[in-house]
Amino acid sequence: MSFNEVKEFIEEGDVVILYLGHNNMHSLEIKAKIPNKNGEMVDNVFQTKYGALRVFSLVGHKYGTMKRLSKGWAYVLQPTSELWTLTVPHRTQIIYSPDISLIIHLLDLVPGNIVIETGTGSGSLSHALIRAIRPHGHLYTFDFHEQRVNIAQAEFERHGLSKFVTSNHKDVCMEGFGKELETKADAIFLDLPHPWLAIDHAVVTLKKSGGKLCSFSPCIEQVQRTCATLVSKGFIELNTYECLQREVHVQYRNLPILNLEYLQYEDIHEDMAQQSEYEKEERKLLTAMHARSLPGHTGFITIATLPPFCVRKIEMDLK
Repeated sequence: MSFNEVKEFIEEGDVVILYLGHNNMHSLEIKAKIPNKNGEMVDNVFQTKYGALRVFSLVGHKYGTMKRLSKGWAYVLQPTSELWTLTVPHRTQIIYSPDISLIIHLLDLVPGNIVIETGTGSGSLSHALIRAIRPHGHLYTFDFHEQRVNIAQAEFERHGLSKFVTSNHKDVCMEGFGKELETKADAIFLDLPHPWLAIDHAVVTLKKSGGKLCSFSPCIEQVQRTCATLVSKGFIELNTYECLQREVHVQYRNLPILNLEYLQYEDIHEDMAQQSEYEKEERKLLTAMHARSLPGHTGFITIATLPPFCVRKIEMDLK
């Protein structure tokens, strides 16, 4: 239940994040027994490179505790949507925190919003959406793969989030979002191979006062076709973004100091040929430089606004 509220002490049934290093984190459920490969119930012991951890022994400890293992240490952290993104079992390709933060910003999400997500997948984005709209909002998430829907719903229940989310097994491109959601949504997020097929259904699902639609697509051809359909259905303020991180290395370096006084009296070309003679003095300076390689492309994020119904009606009458 530790996703739903900030807690001080670890309790049975919580999900915790075991931090062993920046690239070595694991999500653990606080249970005394778990099933093994043969379906037999055995003690819940997690093996790490620093030694074994008896998971149920964490009950009663404070979150943030540094747990001693036989060959080192581990930290036990309360889960957040960002940490869950880094540790979630991948059932599909997931959306990571840089793109997630931009999506939530572009959709203007606030507590109390009704949001529709298509492409539940592994639930990485779902956890972040729920955090943005709770305690009075609700997420309706759709996926065409029944097994993924069932696994995601079970995770929401274990994490104490089930009252904020409804999982649905449906092909929204063919069937839409359902009569019960017409004119109910503040925002819609599409992560589909053919997002343009769902736009007609999105128009009748967004509120009459208008709303936002965001689409995530890896290929520019998908973006072009989606944007063309959005414009034809009355959407405005279309923008497409690509979120690329640039890493900067900050470090002290010993750099040669050029004798500028010498350059005032000598021919500069001759001096450049003998430059090494005048670079004996060095100074330690704090420098910043970009990394030589950049993270690869993830996807294009397209955001569009559907104006209020009265504006749409006027525009249709004028046409």
